Amino acid sequence: MESADGAVWTLPSTRRLSRGPLFGRAHGRLGLSPSSRLFQPAPRSLENIDPQRTAFLLRKRWTLYSVTPLYGFSSARLRDYARMLSAFIAAEKQKGLAVEVGVELDIKVAVSSLPDLKGSDQDQAAILVQLSSRSPASLKNSEEKLVWSGWFCSVIGDALSQDVPHDFTCLPLFLVNGAESYTSIVGSWFQKTFDCCFRRLAISPLNLSWMAAMWTGCKVDKTASAMELVFSAPCLPQPLDISYAIHPEDAKALWDTVQKTPGEITQEEVDIFMDCLYSHFHRHFKIHLSATKLVKVSTAIASAHCDGIIKFLQSQYLTGVLMLLTELAISQIQ
Repeated sequence: MESADGAVWTLPSTRRLSRGPLFGRAHGRLGLSPSSRLFQPAPRSLENIDPQRTAFLLRKRWTLYSVTPLYGFSSARLRDYARMLSAFIAAEKQKGLAVEVGVELDIKVAVSSLPDLKGSDQDQAAILVQLSSRSPASLKNSEEKLVWSGWFCSVIGDALSQDVPHDFTCLPLFLVNGAESYTSIVGSWFQKTFDCCFRRLAISPLNLSWMAAMWTGCKVDKTASAMELVFSAPCLPQPLDISYAIHPEDAKALWDTVQKTPGEITQEEVDIFMDCLYSHFHRHFKIHLSATKLVKVSTAIASAHCDGIIKFLQSQYLTGVLMLLTELAISQIQ
C-alpha cells in the first residue's frame, strides 16, 4: 500500500501478519538520525572471496524492502523451500498471475546460501532466491534465462537478532531485481510460510546526505566518476529536478577538511559537508538547494534513490553499504 507521500509499499497479503514486528527494541546506533556511524571497506572475511561470487550484485538496480523476522526458517531446508516455492509459482501461473498473458515459460526456482556475505560471525548468512525461465518449446539443453533475483541479508544486524526468540531468523534487508509480478508472488509465499511482513524501504534525504558524505570519503582504485546529487524542487506546476555534479577530487578534498576521525562520520560533519556544497551552488546559480529535496546520490561506490533503489558499483565497499541499509531496514521494523 502506498502512503500519503508515496514512500512506503507493502506486498499483498491475505491475512494480517503481526508476529515479527513485536520483537526488537531501539538501540543507540539505529534510527533515522544517529550521532555517528562507522564505514569501512570489506572485512577480512571477504578479502579472499572470488569477485565472481558477488559480481552479479554489482551494477544492477536493486529495490529495497525491510522484512520482519522469519518464523520457523531453517537454512538446512533451502532445497525444500525451492521446491515449495516452485509449486506455489506453478499454482499462481494457472491463475494467470505468474507471467505475462500469452507467455508460456517453465520457471525454475533456486534457493541458495551466500555464507560469506555478512559483516560478523553473529550475522545470518545471506539467502539468495533466483527464478530462471526456459520455453517448453525450446530444446531440452537450451540455456536457462535468469528472470528474477532476490536476496535476504543482515550485515551487522545482530542488534535485532539478540532480541528475538530462537525460532526466528533475522534477515531484515531484502533486495530485488526483476519484474514486480514475481516479487509479489515470492513475497506472498514467504509471508504465508514464515509469518513475516515485507515493506518497501524508502531512503530519506537525511540518509541520502549520509551516503553522499560516506561514499565521497572512500578510496577507489580506478578513476572515480563525478559525485552527482539530484534535487527535486517542490511546489511547482511541473516537476523540476536539479542535477549537481562535483568532481570526485574536489568532493574528496572538501570532505577531508571536514572529517575529523578517519573511518567515523558524525552528523555534524555531514551537515557541514552538505552546507558547503549548498553554499557553492548558491554562489554560482543563486539557488537555495536547502529549499529543495535531495532525491538521489550517485558516486563511484554506489548510487541510491529516495524510492529505495540502490546500485552497487564497488565490491570492496559492498558490506559497508549493506551495513547502512541493514540499519535502515531494522529501524523501520522496530
